[in-house]
Amino acid sequence: MINPFIEKVWVIIVPKIPVKVVSWDQIVELSKTLSDKIKEDGYWPDVIVAIARGGLVPSRLLADHLGVVDILSLKVEHWVVTASRNPEARVKYPFRLDLKGAKVMIVDDICDTGDSIVLSRDFVRENFNVGEVKTATLQYLANSAKFKPTYYAQEVKDWSWFMYPWNYWEDEINLVKKIIDEIGVQEPKELTKIFEESYNVTPPIPITDIVAEMRRRGTL
Repeated sequence: MINPFIEKVWVIIVPKIPVKVVSWDQIVELSKTLSDKIKEDGYWPDVIVAIARGGLVPSRLLADHLGVVDILSLKVEHWVVTASRNPEARVKYPFRLDLKGAKVMIVDDICDTGDSIVLSRDFVRENFNVGEVKTATLQYLANSAKFKPTYYAQEVKDWSWFMYPWNYWEDEINLVKKIIDEIGVQEPKELTKIFEESYNVTPPIPITDIVAEMRRRGTL
């Protein structure tokens, strides 16, 4: 039985973060919408540069839609821990390429601050010998981003942390860890209840599996 006093404390001290779970079906739909906008604009990139890690899957889907064969990636670090970003974005493994004036499209899953996209765009221009550079994201957070991508599938007004299918495990582990660090609860049933109350979403992966994986990784 849950102690009512402890339950009251959960409401006070567990951070309230608006979270939205994005399904694979939604990803497919957003990718199709984004590719249609790019086609309507008449842009046909020679190379897609995926911002790793969030832009890897969207880049492959767009390459398929648009008939682009060449995909490169840049490892950019910004949001290292779920809903907790580094002070500034940085390219973790910088390198130089000669793309001989190719048209490039830089792709990420979301433009929330815009820092990662701006950094990637400037890095590509300075180090890859490219021609035209455009940017594309599945989602664009209009009220928080300092940069607007050339193309985006969906404009979002209110800030939320979006859990994409390629981030379910990582995001859920980090969100569960926030709860454990705050109040010390580790019992899956209680964690599930607090998770749903704190983030207003049903966890896409059962908390029992998350706790087991956290123990395997040595984070619990």
